Amino acid sequence: MTPDIRPLIAGNWKMHGTAREAAQLAEAVRAGAGAVTARCDLLVCPPFVHIHAASAAIAWQPIAVGAQDCSPHAKGAHTGDVSAPMLVDAGCAYVILGHSERRADHGETDAQVRAKTEAAIAAGLIPVVCVGESEAQRDAGEAESVVAAQLAGSLPDGFAAAKGVVAYEPVWAIGTGRTPTEADIRAMHARMRAEVTGRFGPAGGTTRLLYGGSVKPSNAAAILALPDVDGALVGGASLVAGDFLAIAAAVAG
Repeated sequence: MTPDIRPLIAGNWKMHGTAREAAQLAEAVRAGAGAVTARCDLLVCPPFVHIHAASAAIAWQPIAVGAQDCSPHAKGAHTGDVSAPMLVDAGCAYVILGHSERRADHGETDAQVRAKTEAAIAAGLIPVVCVGESEAQRDAGEAESVVAAQLAGSLPDGFAAAKGVVAYEPVWAIGTGRTPTEADIRAMHARMRAEVTGRFGPAGGTTRLLYGGSVKPSNAAAILALPDVDGALVGGASLVAGDFLAIAAAVAG
């Protein structure tokens, strides 16, 4: 953890569940949060169509609701897209952008992620911008340079001032049960801190840097104790309220 930075534990529900299941999961997170919210911020990010159900079920300010993507456009003839102002209207405070599954499945580039991030900030959302290398890039010794390039291309100038969040997710660890070594995570987060501080100055020193990629209750405490790891972006484990809350409870022991 970084001193004086309040940790964020974010759940990315991806494309799972019905409205009823989303409401039940949100209710379970709310019911079990208890003292956890005294130590960290909690965020749940359901699919677009379940944002209202989750928001209504939480109805409790310490737990924020976010989305998993947004359009770079505020409005217009963009069939199937959802704008950042619409997300704000639906009750969102955050939005995940540039997740590796969006970059891979939809061909999103750093420039497109940057445009979406600018749109999110303009609407008052806090962007959670994802970066991470493939297994081939890590094996080639390119992991840090790849992530540094993604940060440079994906983050707009106003990112740190808008309290933007960076989530490092090694692509090869997402949903696989594999995680990098603690030394690997430490090194990458140190590089990311250097990049955001070098670009944004003191504001970069307080930018929250999350780790994501097969985070679970059994490894959360060790990962969250590492320097410059200011929380976690949780995938599969966030679909089980008890596991998600156990990860949050691992903050500061």
